[in-house]
Amino acid sequence: MSLLSSRQKDDLHKAMLDYLHANNFHQAYDAFKEETGLNPDPNAQYTGLLEKKWTSVIRLQKKILDLETRNAALQEEATMSPAQRSTSQVDWIPRAPPKHIMSGHRASITRVAFHPVFSLLASSSEDTTIKIWDWETGEFERTLKGHTKSVSDVDFDSKGNFLVSCSLDLTLKLWDCNNDFKNIRTLYGHDHSVSSARFLPGDDFIISASRDKTIRVWEVSTGYCVKTFTGHTGWVRYVVPSDDGRLLASACDDHTSRIWDAQTGETKAELRGHDMSVESITFVPVASHKALSELVDLGGAERLKTVGSFAVSTSRDKTIMLWDANSGQHLKTFPGHDDWVRCVVFHPNGKHMISVADDKTMKIWELNTGRCVKTVDAHERFVTCVAWARATVKVGPNVNGAGDKSQVEERRVNVLATGSVDQLIKIWAPWQG
Repeated sequence: MSLLSSRQKDDLHKAMLDYLHANNFHQAYDAFKEETGLNPDPNAQYTGLLEKKWTSVIRLQKKILDLETRNAALQEEATMSPAQRSTSQVDWIPRAPPKHIMSGHRASITRVAFHPVFSLLASSSEDTTIKIWDWETGEFERTLKGHTKSVSDVDFDSKGNFLVSCSLDLTLKLWDCNNDFKNIRTLYGHDHSVSSARFLPGDDFIISASRDKTIRVWEVSTGYCVKTFTGHTGWVRYVVPSDDGRLLASACDDHTSRIWDAQTGETKAELRGHDMSVESITFVPVASHKALSELVDLGGAERLKTVGSFAVSTSRDKTIMLWDANSGQHLKTFPGHDDWVRCVVFHPNGKHMISVADDKTMKIWELNTGRCVKTVDAHERFVTCVAWARATVKVGPNVNGAGDKSQVEERRVNVLATGSVDQLIKIWAPWQG
């Protein structure tokens, strides 16, 4: 028994005839036309209908798969005991679908940064703006304007009082988070595009990297450049401090990374091994040293406790490399991405590393084996940035309502944000509020 009505059958047959005619299947068209006795009007509403239906079915199938995945995850979490649920939150790794997809920028996203206290996320873009979002709800908060060219990077200080940004317009800007994000200072001194900016631990100084081949240190209170580090022979793409602020790590177009003494500007180690430009470098947190020591020899027990002992770089040569930050020795390569690898973050549990790349994916690496254990199709275009936060959120049936609050609980969760050339920011999180 047919599931279609006579009208639906006619529409389907006419759409099939239109498809056969449009694709020059003349014999099949004539035969099918003779069998159905139909003579379709080429200007009718069913012109191109078969292709439209086909693509919509594929979209619906993907949506169904995403919903089934989310449903399975929720059912699994619902059956867990409180202890199991807590463990699950600690060890959670990103999976589709994202919790929120946030749009509003009019060009590629260059960087995302979480506020250390509130559920705010800052994003920078090639559209010359910075946008502030509530990542817990997915809602847009405000746009910060002031730069005149692409904004390369953003970073909050440790207390969330200030936001720093840098741009291809040769400047850095300081924004007061407690005063409607007012631009309170503009820092001048670089001779070319500024590609990276970070607060040093203690929040009294900012470091920046530039296409002028230098790294500069700026005093927050005055906006003065107090130090300039030289040594790279190309565009310095990225700079980041160690957790204790003693060291800096930089990534450069000259195919190298460097480890610097933050006080003297002396190069402590030069990391050579990549075949193309190095996009980023990150110090390995102490929490991840133990897992990595199962993969490669990291030295004695004392080194496993020392901040800034190891670093990971990402490159346009499609690889991620692990380095001894003291000696500059290359320890391990993580191959697997099919295009430029933009940057990595480390899971707070110390067991995993997450990378994003121009192959549109996010990969989760198991540190004690060096294997990629999960690949997430994160965006439709190049994934340019990723950031991680450990946050406290309220979950339960009455979080936003006026009912019984006894069922609402506070939960420490991991939350991840990615940005892309597709102009979207995605929030990946393990909970449903």
